[in-house]
Amino acid sequence: MKQFIFADQLYKTYRLDGNAEVHALRGVSLQVGKGEFVAIMGPSGSGKSTFMNLLGCLDTPTRGRLFLEQVEISSLTPIQLAEIRNKKIGFVFQNFNLLPRTSALENVELPLLYSRASATQRRERSREALARVGLQERMHNLSNQLSGGEQQRVAIARALVNNPSIILADEPTGNLDTQTSGEIMSILGDLNTISGITIILVTHEFDIARYAKRQVHFRDGKIISDQ
Repeated sequence: MKQFIFADQLYKTYRLDGNAEVHALRGVSLQVGKGEFVAIMGPSGSGKSTFMNLLGCLDTPTRGRLFLEQVEISSLTPIQLAEIRNKKIGFVFQNFNLLPRTSALENVELPLLYSRASATQRRERSREALARVGLQERMHNLSNQLSGGEQQRVAIARALVNNPSIILADEPTGNLDTQTSGEIMSILGDLNTISGITIILVTHEFDIARYAKRQVHFRDGKIISDQ
């Protein structure tokens, strides 16, 4: 399996007022192959969210190296990181992060506003992304007119619209009931098995983690198991 993510001895230290330090990551090393579906698990404060922020190019490590598709993202400038976020990474969050008085279609189009695609191309690609998550009949509804499960489908479509290499899903079912959670995880599973998209999922729920093919457990800023 082709190496897709390579983390080598990542440390992340946050400095607080009064010179106090928080050691969020303490020498994390991990390899993920292209097309894997990995669940990152651990209690609050374990370092899993910090690791996800580094993978998503939202932060940089204090020490260590991090590669995404053979590019060392741990040493890039903020502008370079923003370009990778827009072109290679799709994000799905627990709270959906949709604009409330904007249609599903317009929400999905948002990442394309930073590309050189024409208005017609943006609209067509957004329609295709919504169709992939089964929302072609609801694309003109405002996001606040949709159920929680439908809003998360819009968020997944938005993550897909730039044809990313990887989807980072941070507690994507945290606000959903059991049945809807299963539907959302089935969509992510299909994107992985059928479309070959690499998926990194952060969750504290074992039932949700079982949808992944690999589980990596964090505690106290370190990886304690990888199975």
